[in-house]
Amino acid sequence: MLNGVMLLWFVLTVAALLFVAIDIRSTPESPVLKWGFVLLTAYTGVFGAFLYVLGCREPLPGLHERYTAARWRQTLGSTMHCVAGDGVGILAGAVLSAIFVLPRLAETTLEYILGFAFGWTIFQALFMRNSMPGGSYRRALASTFVPELLSMNFLMAGMMPTVMVLRKYVEAAENPTSPAFWFVMSMGLLVGFVVAYPMNWWLVANHLKHGMMTVRPATAAPVAYDHGAEAKAADTPVEAAMGEMSMDESRSPRPSISIMTLLSFVVLAAGLAIPFLLMP
Repeated sequence: MLNGVMLLWFVLTVAALLFVAIDIRSTPESPVLKWGFVLLTAYTGVFGAFLYVLGCREPLPGLHERYTAARWRQTLGSTMHCVAGDGVGILAGAVLSAIFVLPRLAETTLEYILGFAFGWTIFQALFMRNSMPGGSYRRALASTFVPELLSMNFLMAGMMPTVMVLRKYVEAAENPTSPAFWFVMSMGLLVGFVVAYPMNWWLVANHLKHGMMTVRPATAAPVAYDHGAEAKAADTPVEAAMGEMSMDESRSPRPSISIMTLLSFVVLAAGLAIPFLLMP
């Protein structure tokens, strides 16, 4: 029965991935978020395609800015961006751990390091550097470090216990050449997405991470919305709406960044402890 479920999962994932990869080309979204939705769909199959349609796909021409201005859609874009980027490093770490037969703690550490490194230095700082004055990569690294850390901690807190528990019951789930390995990793990233969503809500609400963006040609730049704020005219030829990635200067985040950082590590520790409590 499990083999049948996995076969259906992969068939539907291929169909969903083809749909998103083709359809998203006509959606006026930032290129990095387009790639993010493609990667998310590769990880989570029909769930990723559903989230793309529900949260990003322009319902009617000219409505993308207003459609994606809702806070929950902004948070969806932020969480998707995190999982898409971190997921590449996490999967690389899982494959390397299987090849070198690393113990559980070493595997977790490697996946965390590679996931955070790729998500922070590439998907966040490198691809988002144009939102910094002068397109500074160094400033992008500085401004995205803490948001990426908090989101990554919650992602790992959901993903790792899911993967470890499923490996206990799914045969060949630790072999990268087996479909079971990729099925289990997909389930882990899907749960990680759900767990990371509340933290990304806080990050977006406090302007520490961007959400959805709108990219149109200069000749078609419409009114843009910034996290549901007052409408403002787009002032660049390419990016019609760029989310702020720095703290709102008018107020400090509540709860504070220090408290949320501590909370993220507590949640991460709890998530990593679950497999040891559930399995001998």
